[in-house]
Amino acid sequence: MVSQSDRIEFFASFLDEGAILQGEDVSGRTAGGLHTEENIQAKVILRPKTTEELSKILSACHESNQPIVVHGGLTGLVYGTRSTQDQLVISLERMNQIEDVDLIGRTITCQSGTTLQTIQELAEENNMMFPLDLGARGSCSIGGNIATNAGGNRVIRYGMMRDSVLGLEAVLADGTVLTSMNTMIKNNAGYDLKQLFIGTEGTLGIITRCVLRLREAPLSQNTGLVALENLDSVIRFLKIVDSKLGGNMSAFEVMWNEFYKMVVGSKEQSSLPLAPDYPYYVLVEALGSDQIKDEDHFESILSECLESSLIKDAVLAKSDSERQALWAIRDDVEQQTNYKPTFMYDVSLPISSMEDYISQVHKNLKHSWDDFRCIVFGHLADGNLHLIIGVGSDDIDSQKKIEISVYEPLRLVGGSVSAEHGIGFEKKQYLNLSRSETEINIMKDLKKSLDPKNILNSGLIFG
Repeated sequence: MVSQSDRIEFFASFLDEGAILQGEDVSGRTAGGLHTEENIQAKVILRPKTTEELSKILSACHESNQPIVVHGGLTGLVYGTRSTQDQLVISLERMNQIEDVDLIGRTITCQSGTTLQTIQELAEENNMMFPLDLGARGSCSIGGNIATNAGGNRVIRYGMMRDSVLGLEAVLADGTVLTSMNTMIKNNAGYDLKQLFIGTEGTLGIITRCVLRLREAPLSQNTGLVALENLDSVIRFLKIVDSKLGGNMSAFEVMWNEFYKMVVGSKEQSSLPLAPDYPYYVLVEALGSDQIKDEDHFESILSECLESSLIKDAVLAKSDSERQALWAIRDDVEQQTNYKPTFMYDVSLPISSMEDYISQVHKNLKHSWDDFRCIVFGHLADGNLHLIIGVGSDDIDSQKKIEISVYEPLRLVGGSVSAEHGIGFEKKQYLNLSRSETEINIMKDLKKSLDPKNILNSGLIFG
């Protein structure tokens, strides 16, 4: 058996001094995500700078059966970056270089440790847009976004992360480097092997580099906040604006009253864009090509909906600062810390089933607790809801009861226990609610094929 000191000595033979962290440099770090109070348990963190270095690390770990946990930006929400003392953490934080920007082909090529915000800003500097957007943009890594098939705010128009990845490079468990840095939108030459690594949470290989698809920057951006009295009105409003905007709708974010109050509750009512006493709020955004024309059209749609009483109130952002202020309401999920202890859930289900689903969740919670909080928001237009639930306790028994309350109703409507956050450790016992036994068995076969010694993020997704 290879000792830790021998292993470290080997890694030091090809890694620079800053690549190997031990002692307090490790124990002082947290595991990230919702469990920021939890310190990293692994004894060593390796921080390679190149694919070649990572390949050597994995080859050695494979040979010695050394289990590995992969760290990116540590913004995941399903405990996928937890480690044990016998594991080795590989952090991709130093693999953060932009390699190429092709404005003709509309692509960015970069290393996987690059933050989402860095890519967004670089695209904007070149009058382009990278459409993936989420609240953790400043710290989440693009490799983590790919590994979890991140969704975010603009899925309804631009799709999940999968739709923005043209090519990638990954290192397999045994150190083999699979390079498929495709730059073309259309390439039907055999299997599309990049799909093996998108959304698989680092269990089949570690993504090192990627080619991302850029879009032309919109010439207009219109954002409005709308108040409605019931979910049926929300769904009707979605149908109308999506139709009348002619494909320009880029976001349709729904906030139940409890969420809106959670975010704006401490502010003076006179400073709020809309009063905090409506049952539902929708943040709707459209991206187009003519600011004046598109703004007039956007405003006319809202006016028509107001006149018909479909919506009860509305405000249209007239400047970038006003637009940011509206989005800040939707993005301020961290306000949940004021209600701790809480648990957050990420589910997907048919829009037509959402009202009954939330009602059933409330009924399930009521069976165990007379007093509870259930705060709901999400990307309703693409079937994705987020729930923040607090019952006054965060013990294991309470957590299990809440999980069953949230997940079991999904079985009847064909929903998913994970819309965009992944499975990690948190949801793996509920995977069978969303995937058949045959599907899960094939997933396990793929894992055995690409990682026969089970050293990559072992225990994630299905154990």
